[in-house]
Amino acid sequence: MITVLSGGVGAARLLRALRAEARPSELRAVVNVGDDLVLHGLTICPDLDTILYTLAGLNNDQTGWGLAGESWRVMDELEAIGGESWFRLGDRDLATHLYRSQRMADGATKTAVSAELTSALGVDVALLPVTDDPVSTVFETALGRLSFQEYFVRHHHEVAVSRVEVLGAASARATPSALSAIDDARRVVLAPSNPIISIDPILQIPGVRDAVRRRRDDVVAVSPIVGGAALKGPADRLLFELGHDVSCVGVADFYGDIVGTWVIDEVDAGHERALRQRGYEVRVTTTIMGRGANDAALASAVLS
Repeated sequence: MITVLSGGVGAARLLRALRAEARPSELRAVVNVGDDLVLHGLTICPDLDTILYTLAGLNNDQTGWGLAGESWRVMDELEAIGGESWFRLGDRDLATHLYRSQRMADGATKTAVSAELTSALGVDVALLPVTDDPVSTVFETALGRLSFQEYFVRHHHEVAVSRVEVLGAASARATPSALSAIDDARRVVLAPSNPIISIDPILQIPGVRDAVRRRRDDVVAVSPIVGGAALKGPADRLLFELGHDVSCVGVADFYGDIVGTWVIDEVDAGHERALRQRGYEVRVTTTIMGRGANDAALASAVLS
């Protein structure tokens, strides 16, 4: 079994690349739920859904979120009558949120609903929320405290951040399936997702960081920083604003002693020595996904 600690787009693309090189039934994704929200009475899980849609071949690659061939009649009508429409939910996408919300209202866990959705969409990779308890990532910013989606979507992650907190993490319980996926894996992978707001909220759930640390020799991390910048999203800006070096070395220092091997991009080959001096194994390859050859090379580096 190969277990991938996963955020959104970067994790979805890595899982897609790994699925092409390994048996899908061997893959597990332990997924961040810190950016989940309740809006319009619906429980929305952006990272779970991005991975679900990508592995189902239904994702919108241009936006990086949502479904391809989407329409927006509900949001347009909601905006016309003065409703909250800054967080856009497509007409097709709404079906997922309606299903999840009804099942959870009936007493189903987020883990159970994720399994039902993967089955319904023909996805053969297990998607495991790290916890079924409510947790939420919030930001202290120049505009005051913002929820994840207020920061990320409403303000386009353009406001300065002084602190990130995952509310509820300390009292949340990791699911048995998430912990088992880490304990039983032959390889644990940290996806090239935002380390501060996608992967760290997973590690903050009690028991998860310790479980990963116990597997350190089998833990491979893919750097989300290439040439001093994030390929997508605010990872580089958040690292800088919170006092970390914006490089693959800075990300390694942020994670600390839970990683055994780092996979870095060819443009960052000059950092290999610094990483080895810190005690890591290092593999240098292309980490920019989206082309078949690149995806295969990265998957091979992770799995070898």
